[in-house]
Amino acid sequence: MKTGLAEKVVLVTGASGAIGSAIASQFAAEGAKLVLHYRSNRKAAETLHKRIKPSESIIVRADLAREADVRRLFSETFRRFGRIDSLIANAGSWESADVPVQKMTLKQWDSTMANVLTSTFLCAREFFKIVERQKRGNAVLISSTAGIFGEAGHVDYASGKSAMAFGMTRTLKNEIARLAPPAADYCGGRVNCICPGWTVVPRTAPKLADKPMVKRVTATMALPKLALPKDIAAAVVFLSSDTLAAHITGTTMVIAGGMEGRLLWAADAGF
Repeated sequence: MKTGLAEKVVLVTGASGAIGSAIASQFAAEGAKLVLHYRSNRKAAETLHKRIKPSESIIVRADLAREADVRRLFSETFRRFGRIDSLIANAGSWESADVPVQKMTLKQWDSTMANVLTSTFLCAREFFKIVERQKRGNAVLISSTAGIFGEAGHVDYASGKSAMAFGMTRTLKNEIARLAPPAADYCGGRVNCICPGWTVVPRTAPKLADKPMVKRVTATMALPKLALPKDIAAAVVFLSSDTLAAHITGTTMVIAGGMEGRLLWAADAGF
């Protein structure tokens, strides 16, 4: 099935990470032109850039919590390609250590909110300015199951991701439709959100090395296995396609094997 993404310009924030890299690679396979954003891991961004050739792509560094950096990211992209068809707001960070709320510092809370929620707001704001000019565009925000079910020890991250998955996504889907309304030859501007569950990436490797913990996690899933970055990437490409997802907007899609906030499998299940 054709996605219609060939020659489309796609900006992927956090492209140097495992999920961001998989997303960019999948878009490249569809023939899209790519903007590969990174904040600190230039080596990973350069490796990705080399790997996805011959797809046309550029690498841009930016601290997305800084207003000036976000403006520069979008201005450089627009100057190079003259348009942006899809924004994939994938970048984000969290404090990996479990910190209960009574011990969490305001500094940690503010830092997480800046890198999870404010960064997405700043990117969406610049993208919507471009959408208003070109009357076309869609966005996919990458949230987390932490924003659906909560995450003990990470109230900062869970709160930011929940705001993204619900209030932000459902507001922006209304706003983008006013800037890029449906037409005879266009489905209209769209905004959707994806909430990945536990995914096999370097950041989660220490916890995933704990087999009893993995067993507890997968016991909450109808499909008792961990996701791979390619599972997330496939859904992002689908939602970014005006051909395949033309009438899908404001959706928060959970990609976590049917995870629920309760045990679905007995401790002695044979898997």
